[in-house]
Amino acid sequence: METDGERIQVNPTTRNEGRPAKDRRKKKWANPEVQLKFALGNCSRLKDMAQAISVCEKAMSEGIKLNQYHYNTLLYLCSSEAMGLLRPEETTEEASKELALKKGFEIYEQMVASNIPPNEATYTAVARLAAASEDGDMAFDIAKKMVSHNLSPRLRSYSPALFVFCKKKEADKAYEVDDYMVGRGIQPEEDELEALLRLSVEVGRVDKVYSLLQRLRVKARQVTASTCDVIEQWFNSKAGCEVGNENWDADRISEAMISRGGGWHGQGWLGKGDWKVEKTNMSSNGVCKCCGEQLVSIDIDPVETDNFAKSLVDLACAREVNSNFRNFQWLDHHGPYDFIVDGANVGLYQQNFADGGFSVSQLSSVVNVSRQRSPKKKWPLILLHNKRATGVPADNPYNKQLIEDWRKAGALYTTPAGSNDDWYWLYAAVRFKCLLVTNDEMRDHLFQLLGNEFFSKWKEKHQVRFTFNKSGPQFHMPPPYSIVIQESERGSWHIPIKGGDDIEMARSWLCVTRSVACGLKQRSDPSSQERNTLGPSEDSGFEGVNDDVVSKSNADVEDTRIARHEENTGDALCSTFSTETAQLTSETDKRKWGSMSPSSPCNQPFSYKIRKESA
Repeated sequence: METDGERIQVNPTTRNEGRPAKDRRKKKWANPEVQLKFALGNCSRLKDMAQAISVCEKAMSEGIKLNQYHYNTLLYLCSSEAMGLLRPEETTEEASKELALKKGFEIYEQMVASNIPPNEATYTAVARLAAASEDGDMAFDIAKKMVSHNLSPRLRSYSPALFVFCKKKEADKAYEVDDYMVGRGIQPEEDELEALLRLSVEVGRVDKVYSLLQRLRVKARQVTASTCDVIEQWFNSKAGCEVGNENWDADRISEAMISRGGGWHGQGWLGKGDWKVEKTNMSSNGVCKCCGEQLVSIDIDPVETDNFAKSLVDLACAREVNSNFRNFQWLDHHGPYDFIVDGANVGLYQQNFADGGFSVSQLSSVVNVSRQRSPKKKWPLILLHNKRATGVPADNPYNKQLIEDWRKAGALYTTPAGSNDDWYWLYAAVRFKCLLVTNDEMRDHLFQLLGNEFFSKWKEKHQVRFTFNKSGPQFHMPPPYSIVIQESERGSWHIPIKGGDDIEMARSWLCVTRSVACGLKQRSDPSSQERNTLGPSEDSGFEGVNDDVVSKSNADVEDTRIARHEENTGDALCSTFSTETAQLTSETDKRKWGSMSPSSPCNQPFSYKIRKESA
């Protein structure tokens, strides 16, 4: 915590007044229960299961009763040791794992016999013990037991059972765990989805593979290298080559793409035959360097944006000191803005050297570029903590004048002491639907509170990263295409792999195409409309994607799809940054995406604008 630098003066006559408090602290540390808690916490920190058990056994021999915290710490250490998680960089010996299992179950039985009520952490640790002994049924039963005891299981409560069933290739049981937890509002993360995908590939469940790819698209957007390996294995497998529908209704696929915002249709595998699977990169405009396909910019639902802004306000007001965030109604009398600048992030960029520090001149250069990029040359909004605007850097006459000019222009808002400026610049960018200049990765716990699915989509379309070279700040605008798993109308797939940022290192993609799909065999006769239902065709090898899991229903999207272009980036930005809009003129083009403008002056993210067909 930073202070104002004032020295605290101590009155010599009052020095002895601190002794009673010091005596109380000594008395507290003399308490055996306090000593036990400290010793056990230290064992947990050092990941020392054997010492933790020894400490507790000694305490019990001295008549100290263990409480829920003590038992949970022991169970955590035993279950982690049994699963080889305490020291993952080392190979845990089998004897140590067996001891951990034996001691873990003994500790749980002792806890129950002592009438200590278990909580979610208790049951989760026992489920992990069951998983370590490869008893998936027991692990699942323990997770379900929480519900009957009015406890709220978490993802970590179900994962042990899921991973065991996947490892043992007990597919039906693994899918049962998945359905059970999703039915209770708990969504698996990429690790769980990868395990399910690997299982589905190994047992040849083509319907599940398709559904899981769609879920990965929503939950992870980009995949890890290990998940990518599983996906490659599927497309190179015999089952992967045999599944698919050669006779699909192209109009229906196109309508599904449009209604869902672009980038996927959810109607099952298209085409037949071998897949061509290659790792590649994208051009700056989102054209695949392998197959030449143009990736799309997927719409953001404006209703989701509004809900996100409301959740931001609620969270900020609940966590900000003295509800300072309520005072941010200042925005009502200023703006709108085209750019929001994270002042601290810009001013401290690459200042980690001997004489480095917060640089007002560096911030000023980014502010000037933001203003030049604005369609109407408007000032950006700079969010800066109060201490940055009144501290040592601001005492410099030049810096002081800059800060004063920003204030007069309505371009500076200083956040009060004790507040987190992240809430302010994020909310301002969401409210005005404008661009946010920051290199902040937005990965800490504050951003985790916001959830991953919508926030990651929003960040991709609105974050402007920056670097500096000899000519000054260089803006790296949001990509004009969505960095997310994309499924095309032609049946091809493009899957981004985590690792690159397209600034310092190009991002790798998995390009998956089918030669048969190039012919776009389709039913164009009237009877084909009757044979095709809302779901995928019978020979597509696909059970159907649950829209509750991966998308809003078509009806929900229909009312808002026209407004999305403006909502995604702001009217002012769209009108200037995008030099072209997808104009759908011919009868065929009404159902196809427009082309992207490569000449957009700021490389602003391009969003497709779909025109409603007249009745």
